[in-house]
Amino acid sequence: MQLDMAADELRSVLNRLRRAQGQIAGVIRMIEEGRDCEEVVTQLAAASRALDRAGFSIIATGLEQCLADEGRTPADKDRMRGRLEKLFLSLA
Repeated sequence: MQLDMAADELRSVLNRLRRAQGQIAGVIRMIEEGRDCEEVVTQLAAASRALDRAGFSIIATGLEQCLADEGRTPADKDRMRGRLEKLFLSLA
């Protein structure tokens, strides 16, 4: 399954990933500086949420495309559903 996202969806996912990238860089700096554990964990949790939201958005797009593709057989749709479910659960 190839990812085909609209420009606004793609921009949103990329923004979330860039935000997570910045937060992870911040966590690394905080650890190197010996910052407070609570501050580090708070930033790490924020990065994790940003990654999860990007992943969920990508999976939602895949699900939408899968359901909209009327050229698939029922068996193909079942296999795709299983793959998407597995991806979704990998983020849970």
